[in-house]
Amino acid sequence: MNGLDVTTTQYAVLVAAAERDGLSQQDIINATGIDRSTVSQVVQLLIRKGLLKRRRTRHDARAYAISLTDAGRRVLEASEPIVGRIEEALVEALPATRAKAFIANLRTIVAAFEPAKT
Repeated sequence: MNGLDVTTTQYAVLVAAAERDGLSQQDIINATGIDRSTVSQVVQLLIRKGLLKRRRTRHDARAYAISLTDAGRRVLEASEPIVGRIEEALVEALPATRAKAFIANLRTIVAAFEPAKT
């Protein structure tokens, strides 16, 4: 991600913000597993970089809703080929039979953490 000036932690926060508009910092903590103080620092940095924006929520004057900016969306789009190459390299490091099991296990893990669709 060097060419994009985004760390892996910043990338994780951007992905969380892209997946659901108007997240709170607590929502980002829950979605990423990153600790509270790091999320706070990363959100502030990404706001300064112009990749995230925040606004006060209607239901709680102390809370902020965090959203991806157009610039943040462009960074995520530019990162797609990089992330794809990383994923390929990880899978290619495994023998074919283990790679299939690895992908199946990852899908199971992701599905377990996705919110139930109603």
